[in-house]
Amino acid sequence: MSKIHPTAIIHSSAEIDSTVEVGAYSVIGENVNIDKNTIIGPHVVISKNCEIGKNNKIYQFSSISEVPQDKKYNGENCKLVIGSGNTIREYCTINRGTKAGGESITKLGDNNWIMAYVHIAHDCKIGNNNVMSNATSLAGHVLMGSNIVLAGYVLVHQFCRIGDYSFAGMGAALNQDLPPYLLATGSFAKTHGLNREGLRRNNFDALKINSLHKAYKLIFRSSNNPTNTKELENLCKEYDEVSNLLNFIEKSERGVIQSSKQE
Repeated sequence: MSKIHPTAIIHSSAEIDSTVEVGAYSVIGENVNIDKNTIIGPHVVISKNCEIGKNNKIYQFSSISEVPQDKKYNGENCKLVIGSGNTIREYCTINRGTKAGGESITKLGDNNWIMAYVHIAHDCKIGNNNVMSNATSLAGHVLMGSNIVLAGYVLVHQFCRIGDYSFAGMGAALNQDLPPYLLATGSFAKTHGLNREGLRRNNFDALKINSLHKAYKLIFRSSNNPTNTKELENLCKEYDEVSNLLNFIEKSERGVIQSSKQE
C-alpha cells in the first residue's frame, strides 16, 4: 500500500524511498531525494534541489528548499541538504543556498528540534542536536555548531557564528559571534557566564565546568596582564574545552558578544 496520499503532487525527477510517508496536498518538487522512514505531513512544499535523510518528520505548512530571500540570487543551481532524525514543526521556512555562499548549499545536520515558525536562511550551516524554539530566525550564512539551545524569538545577524553548547535566552538578538559554552540574553545580547545547566545536561563534569568558568573570567572580566595570559595558556593545555573556547574567539571575524556588567 502506497504511503503517498493521492492528492500529493510529486515531480517525476523526485526520488522517494518506499518507506516515506507524504501527506495530503503536499508538493515534492524537482530533484528532491528523500530517504527511509521520513514523514512529510500534509500541505508541505519541498520546492527543488533538496536532499533529506532518514527518520525526519516535517509538519504541515512548512516551506522547504524554496528560492533564497537574497536579491543577488539569479536562479543558480543551489540546494538544501537535511540530515537524519530532525523534527521540523509547523510553518518553518528553510531556504536553499546561493552561489555567493561558496558551496551553494544550506545544511541542516542530524537530530535537530526545529519548532514552529523558525526561519533558516540561505547558506546557513547547522550542526547536530540543536534546539531552535518558536519563531527563531537565522539570517544568511550563519554557522551554528552542535548541542545549542536558542530560546523563542531569538534573532541572529547574517554571518554570525554560534559555538557548541551555548544558550541564547528568549528574544536575544545576536549581532556578533556567541562563543561555545556561554549563555547570552538581551537585545543586543550580552554574555552572562557559562551555560552551566546545559553543560551539566551534556555530562560535563565539575572540573571542566570550573575550568571554563575560570577561563571566561580571565578572557572577559580581567585585565590583559602576563599572569592572566600564562594562567589561560595552562588551562588550554589541560582542558580541550578551554582551548576550543579560545580558538573560537581568536577566529572571529565579526567579534564576539561581550560580557554583561551586571553579571
